[in-house]
Amino acid sequence: MIEWLTHFSLTLLATCRDVLPIAAIIIGFQLLVIRKPLPNPKKTLIGFVYVLLGIAFFLEGLDMALFPLGKLMAKQLTSAEFLGVHSPAQVLTWQSYVWVYVFAASIGFATTLAEPSLLAVAMKAEQISGGTIQAWGLRIAVSIGVAFGIALGTFRIVTGIDLYVFIVIGYVIVLIQTLFAPKFMIGLAYDSGGVTTSTVTVPLVTALGLGLAHAVPDRNPLIDGFGLIAFASLFPIITVLGYAQFTAWLGKRRLAAKH
Repeated sequence: MIEWLTHFSLTLLATCRDVLPIAAIIIGFQLLVIRKPLPNPKKTLIGFVYVLLGIAFFLEGLDMALFPLGKLMAKQLTSAEFLGVHSPAQVLTWQSYVWVYVFAASIGFATTLAEPSLLAVAMKAEQISGGTIQAWGLRIAVSIGVAFGIALGTFRIVTGIDLYVFIVIGYVIVLIQTLFAPKFMIGLAYDSGGVTTSTVTVPLVTALGLGLAHAVPDRNPLIDGFGLIAFASLFPIITVLGYAQFTAWLGKRRLAAKH
């Protein structure tokens, strides 16, 4: 218990060191540039303390649960017993890791759906659009994009294909979609890729990538273990633009049916 309290205290101090400059900038602009006092300073201070404690507990949770869990799952899914390897000379193909792709897609979908930043963006988009953009539809579209992206990213780790091949092709698709997608959805789609790289998704995805790079033969964790977050940011843009194009096409079809 004493050891954990010591470790938590160090984490809390590190969190304060990282967050205090942000608070100093905000308070400095409020007092020196805007020249107005802080509204409800007592509530602001209490909320700030809650934020510090929350971040510290979250970082502790990453070290104690999420990172080890991701590495453990990658190790178990690539073990010789699970893959049915009976001799060291047996050659594994990319098809041998099908359950890795399924797990990656599942964890990508579930973590993105629970992502607080995505929830906030989706609710605000529905509110501003007057219900034209459905929060659930947006969250599902982004989650499907992350699921597909992370599954494709694990396929890249297994096969060893260069990262830039997937990224270049992906952004070419995005550019083509941007030309034909409804204009009011373009900015939201591009932002949707950013909100996926947040508190819930990033730790598990990073742990999965590093664990998989350690477990797959002839892979370098530094070169091959990272890059999954790029997939998690890129493919939601594609799916949200696709969702926008589909809903626009559906709306035109319904309007044509009425006439």
